[in-house]
Amino acid sequence: MRLFSFYNVRKPRQFEHKPIYWDPRREALDDRIRKVKKEMGVLEEKPEEHKSAIKGTFIEGTTHLKKSRMNGEHARSRTYKNMRLLLIMALLIAVFWYLFMK
Repeated sequence: MRLFSFYNVRKPRQFEHKPIYWDPRREALDDRIRKVKKEMGVLEEKPEEHKSAIKGTFIEGTTHLKKSRMNGEHARSRTYKNMRLLLIMALLIAVFWYLFMK
């Protein structure tokens, strides 16, 4: 039986889709054509077109996540801060036990 470990926490597998063929120039051209057709009123808007505008809006809508992003904090830095806090607490408990309980 394996006990919980703070140091070797497994990360979930990431989804990686590698397209067989992708032409960035063709995609940019299609975007420009779609924008022109939209301006002319020939093309109707689809929900898929708004995905680029939606991306990142959750973080922008929350104050605490926005502050952590502005400060440059990532999940790894929060993990290190939590580990440091646990080590300091363990050290203080050990010092307290040594001074007052012995």
